[in-house]
Amino acid sequence: MSDKITNWTRSDDAMVEGAIRRGASRRDLMKMLLASGVALSAGGAVFGRATSALAATPKSGGALKAAGWSSSTADTLDPAKASLSTDYVRCCAFYNRLTIIDKDGVTHMELAESIESKDAQTWTVKLKTGVTFHDGKDLTADDVIFSLQRHLDKATGSKVAKIAAQMQSFKAVDKTTVEITLVAPNADLPTILAMHHFMIVQNGTTDFSKGIGTGAFKREVFEPGVRSVGLRNTSYFKDGPHVDSFEYFAISDDNARVNALLSGDIHLAATINPRSLRMFEGVDGFTLSKTTSGNYTNLNIRLDQGFGAKKEFVEGMKYLVNREQIVASALRGLGVVGNDQPISPANFFHNADLKPKAFDPDKAKFLFDKAGVLGETIPVIASEAANASVDMAMMIQAAGAEIGLKLDVQRVPSDGYWDNYWLKAPIHFGNINPRPTLDILFSLLYSSDAPWNESQYKSPKFDKMLLEARASLDQDKRRQLYAEMQVMVADEAGTIIPAYLSNVDATTSKLKGLEPSPLGGQMGYAFAENVWFDA
Repeated sequence: MSDKITNWTRSDDAMVEGAIRRGASRRDLMKMLLASGVALSAGGAVFGRATSALAATPKSGGALKAAGWSSSTADTLDPAKASLSTDYVRCCAFYNRLTIIDKDGVTHMELAESIESKDAQTWTVKLKTGVTFHDGKDLTADDVIFSLQRHLDKATGSKVAKIAAQMQSFKAVDKTTVEITLVAPNADLPTILAMHHFMIVQNGTTDFSKGIGTGAFKREVFEPGVRSVGLRNTSYFKDGPHVDSFEYFAISDDNARVNALLSGDIHLAATINPRSLRMFEGVDGFTLSKTTSGNYTNLNIRLDQGFGAKKEFVEGMKYLVNREQIVASALRGLGVVGNDQPISPANFFHNADLKPKAFDPDKAKFLFDKAGVLGETIPVIASEAANASVDMAMMIQAAGAEIGLKLDVQRVPSDGYWDNYWLKAPIHFGNINPRPTLDILFSLLYSSDAPWNESQYKSPKFDKMLLEARASLDQDKRRQLYAEMQVMVADEAGTIIPAYLSNVDATTSKLKGLEPSPLGGQMGYAFAENVWFDA
């Protein structure tokens, strides 16, 4: 008999998969394969392929328990007010957005059937039909308008009020069609609507503790600062969820969170500190899920104060940063090298041609000497509040000492750091979370009027390009503009971004379906809907 598979097709693979589902043994399957003219050697390959396919097929059932790292009595089920990862996880379980971003950073429709515009200023949103809230009411245009308008009301206290302010007016064209008019054109509106805060709630909702949404789970328990429990929404408009119930709470101590996973008390432990990863060494039955989504810690040199006013000093600092060493040591390998601009490789518009500054102490010394700063004592503010900033600061300080640059690293408490030092100290560290669009990041951090302009970078050319890219529906044109803007930030701003940080979530190996997301760890906080138990 030939060693090749004879006329074997994908439908035959499906037949094998079906036999496995019905409980066929390996002996039964091999008999079936031989009867079909398949050699023993090839039969093993078919069996392995079918088994792998089944392993990737979601299974239903089970009670999922997961632990994050933060919670408080201010925990909320109001998407507009969500501020902690704990809030995002719960909102993703109970509500849906008009759009959603996949693991590759591409925007897809969720509650919306389509979102279209001819001028990037007036947008028409068509809703999917047959979607119902947990109490049985149909999703309509009025729900969408109510949900979006809430962000414009100061009394709501929306965390994205400034972003929502560009939405000038709303109109219900019919029961399932909404027209949104912006103050000015913005081609990113479909992606902006994928932010966690823009979840759609029911028209007229005032009591958000009930968590009535269209999401994969119905709220069973919500105890702020303690825990929440959701039960499978059997009327969900998408496939899933795969688990019967979902319980979520916080364990703030990293080691305690890992121990809860190792002991079987939980199935997922979110955001594991690199120092705690050693607890998994030599232990089987667990999986580490790594997500590098754009979170970063950066060194900020204000261009309008002290040493930052000297261009050569700022340029020299960029050559003094050993990015590879920072990733290997300060981040313990949990990161990728950055190139001094905020757009990570996870973003569709990331400029991969922009190479990081090389670690070059000799070039740095030349520039420092030209700036006249060698021999001066230069304060650098660091804090545990900015992830890994203390370790980064010590590495940069040591590199400076080798060439005669005196960096005085001042470690300050986490409490009050963001109010007292960030944006204020001449040289200090920051920590920025992922944002879904370049326009949001650049508007927030680098435009001349940016509220978080960490280095006080000012460029009329940059501002003009930002507006041009925002208004264009031509993706090729936008890519070109954003690529040049990333180069401008890397070369001209006083922000040094040595690495994009990786988040690590740990799970039992029996939990499947967890994937990286550009919106952050825990699958962009939407893991509960997507994971399943393999056994």
